[in-house]
Order: sequence, then structure tokens, then C-alpha cells
Amino acid sequence: MSEDGRIFREAWIAGVHKHFPGEPKPSYVTPWEETPAWERAAAAAVCGQVRDFIRVSAGCSARLSREQKGQFVAVCWTAQMYQHFEDPKPGYVAGWGDLPEWQRETDADIFEAIEQSA
Repeated sequence: MSEDGRIFREAWIAGVHKHFPGEPKPSYVTPWEETPAWERAAAAAVCGQVRDFIRVSAGCSARLSREQKGQFVAVCWTAQMYQHFEDPKPGYVAGWGDLPEWQRETDADIFEAIEQSA
């Protein structure tokens, strides 16, 4: 579980560095070891969900568009936010169309990083 979360977190940090306009908030690039426990658990869960999705689709998930891959990560993350918070911040549960471009691109990068690690 820890390794799955680390894969997710490292892909998130790399995506933030690549796509975020300007200087990201420190919490966006906090190393795995300093990431709060709830966030490590959520990252591991989403990574597991992506892995399961790749497995049950018999690898055909590779044919999804980047947007579809990012949407999958985003909706899995949203479910985790509802699991960890009674009343999550609106930005934690925003719909795909309401996410900033940098975050949509980062979510797609996360899916692809998990694909490559599978």
C-alpha cells in the first residue's frame, strides 16, 4: 500500500512541477514522508483503483485518451475526499470541468505513471 501511495505522490509532485503555473503551494510538493496520513491513504487507494481498472480492462485502458485517464483519477480522488472528510473543501471535490488545466494534466500524468509501473 505504501509503495502505491508513493507512486501516486511522486507522479503528483512531478506533474505539479511540470504543469502548475508559477510557484506551487508547499503542500502541493510535500515529500511522501511528510505527507499527512489521510493523504497517504487516499493516494494509495487511488493508485490501487487505477491498478485494478487496468487489470480488469485487460490492458485496454491504454486506449483511453489522456482526458479519460485524468477523469478516472479525479473521480477516484473525489471519492477518497468524501471518505476522509465529512465536509471536504470544494476544491477537493470539484468536477472535472471545474479543475484547473494544470490539475487535469497532472491527473492524467498520474494515471500514466501508474500504468508504467504496472
